[in-house]
Amino acid sequence: MNLLICGGAGFIGSNFVRLMVNKYPDYKIVNYDKLTYAGNLDNLKDIEGKSNYTFVKGDIIDIDKLNEVIKEHDITHIINFAAETHVDRSIHGGCKDFVLTNVLGVQMLLDAAKTNNIEKMVNVSTDEVFGDLDLDDERKFDEKWPIMPNMPYAAAKAGGDLMCNAYFVTQKVPVIVTHCSNNYGPYQFPEKVIPFFVFKLLAGEKVPVYGDGLNVRDWIHVLDHGKALDLLLHKGNPGEVYNIGSDNERNNMELTQMILKVLGKDEEMIEYVTDRPGHDRKYAIDATKIKALGWVPDYPREKFEEGLRETVEWYKNNTEWVENVRAKKKDEMNKFQENIDKSDKPQESAKK
Repeated sequence: MNLLICGGAGFIGSNFVRLMVNKYPDYKIVNYDKLTYAGNLDNLKDIEGKSNYTFVKGDIIDIDKLNEVIKEHDITHIINFAAETHVDRSIHGGCKDFVLTNVLGVQMLLDAAKTNNIEKMVNVSTDEVFGDLDLDDERKFDEKWPIMPNMPYAAAKAGGDLMCNAYFVTQKVPVIVTHCSNNYGPYQFPEKVIPFFVFKLLAGEKVPVYGDGLNVRDWIHVLDHGKALDLLLHKGNPGEVYNIGSDNERNNMELTQMILKVLGKDEEMIEYVTDRPGHDRKYAIDATKIKALGWVPDYPREKFEEGLRETVEWYKNNTEWVENVRAKKKDEMNKFQENIDKSDKPQESAKK
């Protein structure tokens, strides 16, 4: 397999690149990334010298560059992580980049896949495209759930998902769409909720919790997500949609209390802030379909506290990585902070 991984310098993408490079030494792995605020080659320093790994800087909107890279490296498979993903940025910072990358970018990849006879493409999406559930609703999103996004970010991702379906039906492009729940683990950009809270608390600062703190998310370890995508690249059926989640629904207050416990802090370190506009109440994923292919998470619900503790320890032991990220992305982060300061200090509820 010659695999093009788009967006492989971000949080989920870099963990997946590392998995594939180390697990499949006979595969050619090409990491194609624009290196926006969330893209960071420091995430991959430990494998940059591997003979089966190549990095190419590029934008998925650039169809000519895509075709050039695909031909040069004899690419047979594509997986796409490249996306604008930060919910608060899509609300307070404008939506143009979200639509360009998450819709037009996906269309360019589909065109490239068609032109170059790619054997399989996987487009990595989110459970947020389904909208939300009431807190007392015991149902979970399955693959047939209607797409009803409430956030600009999620609407843009939904647009890319629908484009995949259209290209499969009309152009026979062998594409798979995945919908995953909230990821946690190492190398996540510091403005996301878990590392954001960790470093706030380590600095002796309070952590902001939206509204009543009862919004529910299904948490999955990034390495379990990577294992699922690896399986789908090899065994997933083109034209299908697969949901990926570990049955680990937790409300934001429960997550916050677990982080406080790991760091030996108490609830006086919580600061309640005005809720985010249109804040979805609950996400829950039905992963029955992918489990039928043989996928089993290493960090199911009963091991979440263990996985969270390992994650917190990773950030504590890798403060140099965090400071390097902050230094490199300082201007963009300051610009974003200026936008959100105008509207009651929101905090990312945690996405890819």
